[in-house]
Amino acid sequence: MNDIFAIGDVQGCNQQLKQLIKKLPKDSKIICVGDLVNRGPDSLGALRTLKALQEAGQAECILGNHDLHLLARDAGIRGPKSLDTLDDILKAPDRKELIDWLRHRPIALYSGKENLDTLFVHAGILPQWSVTKTLELAHELEKVLRHKNYAKSLIEMYGNTPNQWNDNLKGAERLRVIINSFTRLRFCTARGVMEFESKEGAGDAPKGYMPWFEVPSRKTQDTKIIFGHWSTLGLLKKKNVVGLDTGCVWGGQLTAMSLDKRPQFVQVPGLHKPIGL
Repeated sequence: MNDIFAIGDVQGCNQQLKQLIKKLPKDSKIICVGDLVNRGPDSLGALRTLKALQEAGQAECILGNHDLHLLARDAGIRGPKSLDTLDDILKAPDRKELIDWLRHRPIALYSGKENLDTLFVHAGILPQWSVTKTLELAHELEKVLRHKNYAKSLIEMYGNTPNQWNDNLKGAERLRVIINSFTRLRFCTARGVMEFESKEGAGDAPKGYMPWFEVPSRKTQDTKIIFGHWSTLGLLKKKNVVGLDTGCVWGGQLTAMSLDKRPQFVQVPGLHKPIGL
């Protein structure tokens, strides 16, 4: 069996990604937990690297908020943000192939094989969602993104409301809550009300809120969850929860974690000159 490693947010740091892969055991397979592109210096190279690996059966990649932003930029729905580094993709001769590949990537992955029982998401999971519910909603979003008229749905995905799940939600509001949980969630209340402004560490939760993975009644608490998105956490290692966004694009590290029962962590230094400096 090939070794399998989960990798944190690449964010266009293609050089660091290649360095990290070289440090892994030969023929290892990788699972990237989202934010494949943006803010780093080589988003086009990172996307091409990961696409080639996935098509060779050596990788799978989950979508994060920056990846959805790229889809919206490509569709002409959103303009550039100040720190975007997506123009090389939007000008690339293989732009269409890259975008089609990206929008067919999963929103969540789950492995119950060989005692792994591991769930992979980019940002978080609301406390009232079981593993089964999480995967159902991920597939619901994946179906939307893979539809030929997906751009119409992307128009409605932005916004902070509703900020709480309800099984009766429909249409754009339902889609927005699903997207926000999987790609933006950090803090929520015990009832799963999401908060989107705070980006500090776990100890700086707004009053009445807590990190999503600390909600005591969370239905996925007995399942190992690996996620990214939250660089201010650093490398987070808790019972059944691992956060792998170690801020490569901010001058931290790019981190890989084996999926062994006794996981090992492999890191390479992040950008020498962090973005914005």
